[in-house]
Amino acid sequence: MTPEIARRREVLRRAFEAAVAAAHPSGCLAGHLPEPPGKGRLILLAAGKAGASMAAVAERFYRERGISPGRLAGLAVTRHGYGEPAGAVPVIEAGHPVPDREGVEATLRALALAEGATADDLVLVLLSGGGSANWIAPAGMLTLAEKQGITRALLRSGANIGEINTLRKHLSRIKGGRLARVSAPARVLTLAISDVPRDDPAVIASGPTVPDPSTLADAREIVRRRGVPLPPSAEALLKDPANESPKPGDPAFANTEFRIVARPADAIAAAAMASRAAGYDPLVLGADLEGEAREVAAEHGRLAREAAAAGRRAAIVSGGELTVTIRGSGRGGPNQEYALALALALDGAPGIAALAADTDGTDGGAGSADDPAGAIIDETTLARARALGLDAAALMTDNDSTNFFERLSDLVTCGPTRTNVNDCRIILVG
Repeated sequence: MTPEIARRREVLRRAFEAAVAAAHPSGCLAGHLPEPPGKGRLILLAAGKAGASMAAVAERFYRERGISPGRLAGLAVTRHGYGEPAGAVPVIEAGHPVPDREGVEATLRALALAEGATADDLVLVLLSGGGSANWIAPAGMLTLAEKQGITRALLRSGANIGEINTLRKHLSRIKGGRLARVSAPARVLTLAISDVPRDDPAVIASGPTVPDPSTLADAREIVRRRGVPLPPSAEALLKDPANESPKPGDPAFANTEFRIVARPADAIAAAAMASRAAGYDPLVLGADLEGEAREVAAEHGRLAREAAAAGRRAAIVSGGELTVTIRGSGRGGPNQEYALALALALDGAPGIAALAADTDGTDGGAGSADDPAGAIIDETTLARARALGLDAAALMTDNDSTNFFERLSDLVTCGPTRTNVNDCRIILVG
């Protein structure tokens, strides 16, 4: 590896670390926390990949302000491997992206705390990406095993996060505004770290405390369009008008407030700033990109080639959440598949290197906290792969990007970051 390639790789890693740091609760949450209620309790409910870290910041904030132990209650649930101590607030680790029994038990405890809230209490809800899987309370006769099967089918179908959450909200007792309904008449304040395109509150963690604009009909159409098989218990829920989620104007939201404390755009701006500090001219494509990973990679490869041909020294930076329609049997995730597709699109073009990784620290995988976050490529990637006997195109067809980058020692492995503002992709040119 030449010194110049090594330098580009170091710039890429520093830019990604800057993106993650910009969204960590330790730096973005405390300034948004309200004073405790004048009387009554503060009920702190946290969920998602940043659930434990947000709870830890909040618990310390209120403990330092002298709130008595009897006035603080709560529970945090986060992905397995993402836990950390949160003082007086218990922390439970649960399944993601496929929910598990720990998630069900944690959700039932959270609902019980919310149901016990009075008009004097403040229910402080701390949300982050991953909350949809961590807060799992199947509605009606739907079982956990059936909900797990539906989740797996959705993930394989290529459905985007908005579609996935629309169906989740209509099969749940906590999502789609239902937590706000349960918490009434207490005041409800939600502070969220956004991981979704356009920072839609109704999509972040499936919007448990905000009105749900989606409908049962929308959910049925997604099932039809994506070809998701449903058990009879789920079909019954989607046909029952009484199971519709609360809409704008519902009295459940009369005493609720929602604020975003960190968003994908903050992380992308931090990555762009780090790239500029390293001497690159940032070209920010936005923080809300969606689409099939390999198709987006082909377009970004074209942009990188154009920048190189123009003699630009550029950093092409983007965020959002890409999807992978699984057709093969390999291992991977959207960022690794994007990186492999980008390497194929660039075909060894000189002077270009890129990193694509998920800010939560894991990209696809089997749900383990030590799954890779993404991958890094440069002009030597395909040549080194061929020297090892790897067929990049064949591995792409089999959705086996993890195997490809593992063999090259080019996986980005950082472990749980305890935050989540979606993906960060950086291409350095020149």
